[in-house]
Amino acid sequence: MAISRPESEVLPAGDADANPSWFTPKRLLAIFCVINMLNYIDRGTIASNGVNGSARTCSESGICTAGSGIQGDFNLNYFEDGILSSAFMVGLLVASPIFASLAKSHNPFRLIGVGLSVWTLAAAGCGCSFGFWSITICRMLVGVGEASFVSLAAPFIDDNAPSSQKTAWLSIFYMCIPVGIAFGYVYGGLVGVYLNWRVAFWGEAILMLPFAILGFVIQPLQLKDEPPRDEELIDGATMTSTSPKSTLNILSQLVVLWKDLKVLLHDKVYVINVLGYVAYNFVIGAYSYWGPKAGYAIYNMENADLIFGGITIVCGIFGTLAGGFVLDVMHASISNAFKLLSGATFVGAAFCFGAFCSRSLYGFISLFAVGELLIFATQGPVNYVCLHCVKPSLRPLSMAMSTVSIHIFGDVPSSPLVGILQDYVNNWRVSAEVLTSVLFIAAGIWFIGVFLPSTDRSNEVSAHGGAPSADRSPLLDGNPVETSDSA
Repeated sequence: MAISRPESEVLPAGDADANPSWFTPKRLLAIFCVINMLNYIDRGTIASNGVNGSARTCSESGICTAGSGIQGDFNLNYFEDGILSSAFMVGLLVASPIFASLAKSHNPFRLIGVGLSVWTLAAAGCGCSFGFWSITICRMLVGVGEASFVSLAAPFIDDNAPSSQKTAWLSIFYMCIPVGIAFGYVYGGLVGVYLNWRVAFWGEAILMLPFAILGFVIQPLQLKDEPPRDEELIDGATMTSTSPKSTLNILSQLVVLWKDLKVLLHDKVYVINVLGYVAYNFVIGAYSYWGPKAGYAIYNMENADLIFGGITIVCGIFGTLAGGFVLDVMHASISNAFKLLSGATFVGAAFCFGAFCSRSLYGFISLFAVGELLIFATQGPVNYVCLHCVKPSLRPLSMAMSTVSIHIFGDVPSSPLVGILQDYVNNWRVSAEVLTSVLFIAAGIWFIGVFLPSTDRSNEVSAHGGAPSADRSPLLDGNPVETSDSA
């Protein structure tokens, strides 16, 4: 059984070279990207016409047509159908702060392993569901699994990315969101039509299982300049330090969590960034869920899943990467990030609004593609601000609360609300135009951030005494380096 090595016994660089870790930062970035993509493939899958299906319809003469997919099998109305896209938020809301808090005292990779195990079982459960409530509960548990990952992966990436490429690395990671959703459309459409919608969820579970196991296998090295965690799990062994934190009870942990939350809520830069992100995600979440149905209804798209999936893959890749690289070229700073966020979102919103006003399918595709290219450029910059406006010890909680906020106030209510709007107006063009208008609000909120005084706090010494993140050695490269004396 492996035992954590005390700080005084950490191998020097020469000895580390003799036994390097396979899990280098670049390889872990690649693994994190695949996991992130699988998370969002699941979102695209449940939104696809092949899996989500259509409701049972009846003509005025009384002739009824059977529905298909989840909506048809469980006879769901549009509101209930919209709930399925948002149910994961319950698990995410409850679990995200817990995982972020535990990251201060537990090995984060073990936490990710636990979460992904829950995700795998929940995805398999979706395929075995027998009604609205059973699949809704499984969707909630999917959120628990996602919570362990979203708040812990981004700080690792920011810590280990080259200083001149931090936003680019984050953009590569967040590029997997639109790409995953798009692949989910295609995957769900094909599997749902040619096999069965239940098979699509079982396939997801099989794909995620190796990564759940990997979370328990990864062996991170202890940093030379960072003291051991209060209670670190290494290969199943528990190492408890003499730190007073190791004796804190649950109530004390909650008090610490509450104090950290108050620090975040008093940070104007963080609040403005998250508010803009909420409005932005309100639109993106509804686009991802209702987009194929709206496209089919407005433009009679025979292959709506494939068309929306194709546009999202291309624009998601190039837009997200471009946003990160442009911010790095501009010199990555919080102020420049807000300029890019507000400008790209405003122009992108104009193109998307014009797309839904178009009467031509080809006009829609060309305008919507340009709009998505611009609005996806925000992924790297918005998360850069979340990571750099707070001190290092608060970054997991910063990412967790950002994720919780954009879902609970963004895409969670947006899908059911758009469903209610569509039930009322019965016009997908009007519903899409009203929804797209919210992007202008997001651009306005982020524009306020340009004028706020901001300080990059990523180089501050973290609360547990760790070194500034810019001077940290790669966590997993097996070759720690000396920090400068000025650190």
